[in-house]
Amino acid sequence: MKGHYKMAPSRRSHANNTACVIPGGFTVLPLKFNSDTKSEHKLYVKEHKVRAEKSSHRPLDRTLFVLNIPPYCPEDVVKELFSRFGSVKSVELSDHPGSLLQSGPKLSRFFTPAPKQSFNVGYIVFRSPSSVSAAKSHPCNVPLVVCSPQRTVKTGVSKWIQQYKDSFVDADTLQNVVDEFMKDFDKKKEEEEKRLKQEAEQQKEDEEGWVKVGRGQKGNKARPHSEAANQKTLRKEMMKKKRKELVNFYSWQHKNTQKEHIAELRKKFEEDKQRIALLRAQRKFRPY
Repeated sequence: MKGHYKMAPSRRSHANNTACVIPGGFTVLPLKFNSDTKSEHKLYVKEHKVRAEKSSHRPLDRTLFVLNIPPYCPEDVVKELFSRFGSVKSVELSDHPGSLLQSGPKLSRFFTPAPKQSFNVGYIVFRSPSSVSAAKSHPCNVPLVVCSPQRTVKTGVSKWIQQYKDSFVDADTLQNVVDEFMKDFDKKKEEEEKRLKQEAEQQKEDEEGWVKVGRGQKGNKARPHSEAANQKTLRKEMMKKKRKELVNFYSWQHKNTQKEHIAELRKKFEEDKQRIALLRAQRKFRPY
């Protein structure tokens, strides 16, 4: 007779008024669209403990990681749902878990693509660490309600009509957003030009041709040379070429001087040789 094997119970409790914890450390939070709905949706929450991530936007002791967030729950709805556990500082939704890519200011919806309509993962940052513990200990028989008299969430045809109305952009609003974007862009461009000018002044050549090289900012990528930079590089190459020609000229002059000196020594050697021969001839014995 074959034995029956049964999975060992984890920390999951059979009591209805306690939290339901499944393997992996996730706590199950039931979710209903409204109070009249019989079917429930399941959210899986866990304390965010990724040590490799050093982002200050997700503090490890105050961030709750949430899986299986339905597409009809945008950021504002998720923030209100989890506000029952404590004050929520920020909510971040994504179609897959990962590190926070955008470190700069948040762009307007006019400059970002439309979000995908799919189940999302979320990172909920509370203002107090006790809120994370409260969410993890939420009873499994008390579902979170998305749509209530105080919070209306549109679905179906009404949602499509609202999205169609929101697709029309007010001209004044768009102009203000564009003006603010260009203002920030011009400011960054001016700061970049100022920084490049300071680096160029630090790397000027002195009278003897020495160049003082300073340490640039970390992570700066090479930029294409401008016309002024190309002209400056060309002048440097011409100066180097002239210096090289001058050095070669002095070397040639030094070699010629050595050749002339050697020729003079050879001429003097020949004259001395003839003089010695003459002296020898004069000293020869002649009896007659």
